[in-house]
Formats: sequence, C-alpha cells, structure tokens
Amino acid sequence: MPTERLTFAGHGGHDLVARLDLPEGPHLATALFAHCFTCSKDIPAARRIAARLAGAGIAVLRFDFTGLGHSGGEFENTSFRSNVEDLERAAAALAARGMAPGLLIGHSLGGAAVLAAAGQIRSARAVVTIGAPFDPGHVTQNFGAALERIEAEGVADVRLGGRDIRIGRGFVEDVRAEVLGPKIAALHKALLVLHAPRDESVGIENAAEIFKAAKHPKSFVTLDEADHLITRAEDADYAAGVIAAWALRYLDMRVPAPPPGAPEGVVRVSEAESDGFLQDINSGPTHHVFADEPIAYGGTDRGMSPYGFLAAGLGACTSMTIRMYARRKGWILDHVSVDVCHDKVHAQDADARADAKVDKFTRVIRLEGDLSEDQRAKLLEIADRCPVHRTLERSSQVETRLEDA
Repeated sequence: MPTERLTFAGHGGHDLVARLDLPEGPHLATALFAHCFTCSKDIPAARRIAARLAGAGIAVLRFDFTGLGHSGGEFENTSFRSNVEDLERAAAALAARGMAPGLLIGHSLGGAAVLAAAGQIRSARAVVTIGAPFDPGHVTQNFGAALERIEAEGVADVRLGGRDIRIGRGFVEDVRAEVLGPKIAALHKALLVLHAPRDESVGIENAAEIFKAAKHPKSFVTLDEADHLITRAEDADYAAGVIAAWALRYLDMRVPAPPPGAPEGVVRVSEAESDGFLQDINSGPTHHVFADEPIAYGGTDRGMSPYGFLAAGLGACTSMTIRMYARRKGWILDHVSVDVCHDKVHAQDADARADAKVDKFTRVIRLEGDLSEDQRAKLLEIADRCPVHRTLERSSQVETRLEDA
C-alpha cells in the first residue's frame, strides 16, 4: 500500500502531521479518518481500516490532532471546536490536491467531531462513526478526580488509555456545551453507526441516540465482542470490510477504463495475522476474500486453502465456458455445477523419477436441461477448452522479484 507523509496547518497555525494511504490501483474515492480522543493516526485499528479501504480503491487520510502524535501545538490549549476545525482543514488540504473526501470516518470522540464537521465538508456524501458518543461531554466522566483540578486550576494531567494527557478547562467547557442532535438531523448524508454492545468507555446507548437523531439513509452494525479501541485484528478487519462494502452504495466509485493492452489488474495478498496463515486477498477495488489453512495444519480455517482457490478457479472457468457455448448454440441448459477435487498422484510419464508426483484435478460436471446425448457429449468436450484448464495443462512461467525497500 503506497503511503505519503504530508503536513498541513491546523487551527492554531501549527503543522499537523498526516499519513495518506493510497490504493495500489485506480484511485476511486477519498476518506478522511478522525482517530479516538487518546490515540494517534497510527493506532492498529486506523491502520487496518485504512489498508482495507485502500485495497478497495479508497485513499485514506489520517492525521494527528493538535498536540497529539507527531503534530505540533499543545493539546491542553485545544477544544472540541478546534478539533472540528482541524478536521475541516484536513478536508481542505485534500481538496487542494484534487482529492476532496467523499467519506468521513470517526472513532470515539473523533466520531463526534466528524458528525459536527460533516455539515461544513460539502464533498462528503457518507459518514461513519465507530464507538462515538452522542453527547461529547460524556468523555469527561473518564477524567476522574482530575476533573476537579482542571476546573480549579485550569489544567491537569489525565490518565487515559494508559497514557497521560494534559487537558485544559477550555476543552472541558467546550465539549460539555456541544450538542450534536440537531447537526446529526441536518446531515443530509448517508450514516453508518458501528458500535460494540460491551463498549465500557462509550455505552451502546450512544449509538442508539445517534441512530435515532439521524434521518435516512442510515445503518447500524454491531461490533459484537469488540472493545472500545478495536484492538483485536479480527474486529478491525470486520469493521473495515463493512465500511468498504457500505461505502460503495454512496460514493461515486466508477472504475476508469484500462488503457488498451493493459493487464487485468493486480491481486494483492497480504498477511492478516502473523501468528497463523490467514491471508487477506484483494482483487481489484471491490472483491475481498480470506485464504487460510485447516486447523490441523496450523491455520484457523477461515478461508479456502491456496489449492482450494486453484480448484475453484478451474471449476468456475469450466462452468462459465460451458454456459457460454450453450448460450451461443441456443441449447436448453437450465443449470451447470462442477465439483473439483485435487490430489497428488504418482507421475505416469516413463521418463519421470520413480517417486515423482503430479497434481491431479478431477472434475464432475452436472448438466441440467433438455439436452440430447450428443449435446451433453459436446459440452463435456467444451469443458476441456476452458482457459484455466489449458493453463493448468500447459507449462506456466512464474516470474518473481523482490520489491525495493
């Protein structure tokens, strides 16, 4: 996934540091991601969601708010409104590059900020919140005893998410004064609400209030066992997959026509988990599947094996080829199904070593319809002409190179 580092001026004139994750293929749309209150742009959930969206052709900008991560300024001098302004400035920076965001995604308090900013970002057509509070002032309940010090002394250190953050009185007053209900009702954009029922930081009732305040089109998806920070890889992957599929309905993501003679496109395979064999496979901007190994071989059995995909390619191509021929001939073929089995068998070639083995694919084809025996025999013959069959029977060449660091 190509990534660019860029900066833009925040509300106070400080440089805000951002990461722009770009699709490997055509750029079809752009998303702006607002991270959670105690986080940075580089939290695992943000990285995983950005990677999945980039795989679907959606570029994603994620940045550190003022005083957080690698961005300049002091967080203690910020407010909820200033964070909203930083979001608006991020959208303007994207627009200046010809990449105005069509999708806004906000996690936790970043979700509340996205809801507040959406009305000012005209290019946005869809909004996603993940574990967002309906009442931004809700976050102050996590300040504990430090809240009294903030009110008395104007600033105090607050322990949140395992780190100390210095928070000022202005932030507390501003976040308590923010009312999102009217802004949600006036969104005029598609809304997707993602929330975990067992979220201990922002209760599920917040999702209900956001959903109730919004007008259609709106959708709600539960994140089941996920925690507030979406720390488990499988939860982040699920959220990313839902967002990518949902966004297709509301973003103008027409794939540009390839130039004449261009190859069919890249299939990107990357590890989904480093402690097993689960692989994340993206083919073009819209197709995503998992590959895995059975539990008996050290996998988690959440996807077909590599040989399963190879057999599936042969079966699919066989069925398509038969259908295409019958359609062209006008024959009455109601349904086609193909069972494919793969095995390693001893080579029959006399020149082969005694212990040599070859791959054997066995196909069982079912043809349903008012077909004569001659027609059925012809369709069986046509099955051997499918392109994948021919590729498997011929010697193939695989060229491999290591990408430069």
